[in-house]
Amino acid sequence: MAYIRSTLYLAFMWLTIPIATSLFLIAYPIPYKYRSKLISSWSKVTLHVLSFICGLKFEISGMENIPEKPCIIFCKHQSTWETMALQLLFTPQVWVLKRELLWIPFFGWTLASMKSIAIDRSSGKKALRQIVDIGTERLDEGNWVVIFPEGTRKRPGEKTDYKIGGAMLASKSKYDILPIAHNAGEFWPKGQYVKKAGTIKMVIGPVIKSSELTTKQISQAAEQWIESTLETIYEKKY
Repeated sequence: MAYIRSTLYLAFMWLTIPIATSLFLIAYPIPYKYRSKLISSWSKVTLHVLSFICGLKFEISGMENIPEKPCIIFCKHQSTWETMALQLLFTPQVWVLKRELLWIPFFGWTLASMKSIAIDRSSGKKALRQIVDIGTERLDEGNWVVIFPEGTRKRPGEKTDYKIGGAMLASKSKYDILPIAHNAGEFWPKGQYVKKAGTIKMVIGPVIKSSELTTKQISQAAEQWIESTLETIYEKKY
C-alpha cells in the first residue's frame, strides 16, 4: 500500500509541476517578494497532498526563535521534504545550490527564477566568493538565504563536515544564523521511492549571533546544535 501511495503522489507531482513551473515563469516580471508567496502556496498544497495520500504529516517547534528580519538558515538536508517545508516559514527565500540543478527541466527553471545562488562546487575560492558576495546582496534585499551546510542530502546517521561557506557568509555579512534540525530522512530518505507514513519533527533553534563569533566558531556552533538536536528527535539510534 505504501508503494501505491508513493506512486500516486509521484503522479500528482509529475502532472502538476509543469503547470506550477509555467505559472512561476509567467509571474517572473512581478517583484520576487510577491512571486515567492506563489511558491510558498504551491509548497503548502504539495505538503497537504503528501499528508492526504501518503499519511506523512509534520510538526514544527521553536517558531518563537524565528527573528523578525531575514537571516541565514542552516538546515539539515536529508530529503526533498524540507525544500518544501521551509517555503511555508520563510518568504522570500533563496538557496545556495550546485549549478547543475538549474539544468533539470521544470525544476531547474523554477530554481533559476528564485534568485538562487548557483555555485560550481569544484571552483573552490571562487564559489566561496559567490556565496559571500551574492549572499550578502540577497540578504540586503530582504531575502532569507537557505544553506544546507553539508552540501548535499545525507541519510540519517550519515555525517560529513559542514562546509565553511555559510559560516563565512555570516561572518562577512554580519547576518545571524538560524539553525534547523529535522528527521525527514527517516520517512522520505535520499534515494528511496517509498514514503513512510508518520510525523516528521522539525525544530527551529535559537539564533546564532555572527557578530560575536569567528567563522570557525559560527560553523561549530551551528553543527553542534543541529547534530545534538537530531539525536533527540530521531525515532531510532544511528
